[in-house]
Amino acid sequence: MSKVKIGIICPSEIAFRRFMPAVKECENAEYVGVAYACADEWFGKSNVDSRLIKGEAEKAQSFKAEYGGKIFSSYMELIKSDEVDAVYLPLPPALHYKWAMLALQNGKHIFLEKPSTTTAADTKELIAVADERDLAVHENYMFAFHAQLAKINEIVQSGRLGDVRLYRIAFGFPQRAVNDFRYNKSLGGGALLDCGGYTLKLASMLLGESAEIKYSKLNSTEGFDVDIYGSAALVNDEGVTAQVSFGMDNSYKCDLEIWGSKGTLSTGRILTAPAGFEPTAEIKTAEGTETVSLPADDTFKKSIIHFCKCVNDNDVRKENYKMIVKQAELVDKVKGVD
Repeated sequence: MSKVKIGIICPSEIAFRRFMPAVKECENAEYVGVAYACADEWFGKSNVDSRLIKGEAEKAQSFKAEYGGKIFSSYMELIKSDEVDAVYLPLPPALHYKWAMLALQNGKHIFLEKPSTTTAADTKELIAVADERDLAVHENYMFAFHAQLAKINEIVQSGRLGDVRLYRIAFGFPQRAVNDFRYNKSLGGGALLDCGGYTLKLASMLLGESAEIKYSKLNSTEGFDVDIYGSAALVNDEGVTAQVSFGMDNSYKCDLEIWGSKGTLSTGRILTAPAGFEPTAEIKTAEGTETVSLPADDTFKKSIIHFCKCVNDNDVRKENYKMIVKQAELVDKVKGVD
């Protein structure tokens, strides 16, 4: 497998705090540098306060000081660079389509923070261009690579819980700062596109390819023009249901409950377990209650490794395309878009 040379568009917190430590641990990926926006690239505005540009440039300097690499003085400079094979895009969701498309058109593979874009139509366009040019697109739902999911599935398959009757998935957190992009409609904010996407992704993984939305509800609260919390139900061809709930003005929850005919399993860090953290699950049956240790993992590293496989393996790349499109279609369905 050839090494993938990755550049970062936008010196964001998640890029500095999560992506960079993980990419350093990947044998098949190499960090090239980070780009900050020039004036006419800043959220599409040409009359930008110079202090904002200076702020991004200073953040880029912190990347160089901590991790080395180059600093690109515009997003397009990085996108056009022959030194870069792939672009990591941790921008707000509404900016994903524009910059991912430009990167693909310039021959770059794309590693996108979730969600891929804000609509299924835009996501399908990106995938079509990537497919035509044999380029990888990866949506960074890191939790999907955590070893705890395999362990939980092993418990379910063992029959200890009996036949699965219902999955419940909840992900929500207290309100963040008012200027957080999650509360800004023009930047692709809203609970569904943020924490809601996690719950739909996990529900789809648990129910399989036939999972379909049967009910959904998005709710707003006074003072916001985006959805703040919501819920949905998915059902597969076997009739198994997953109920999901999400919100970004809620008490914190990150839970999975599996209700079976003989017992239940519940765990509380199913979507956000950090590297090295050892989750636990509680199993309740007629015989009593047991706490089971689940494995620790490094999901960001494993997500980057999977991206590199998509770059180098056509079959893996094609399968990844399908999963990204399925996720985008589920999100659209919750929004009421057919």
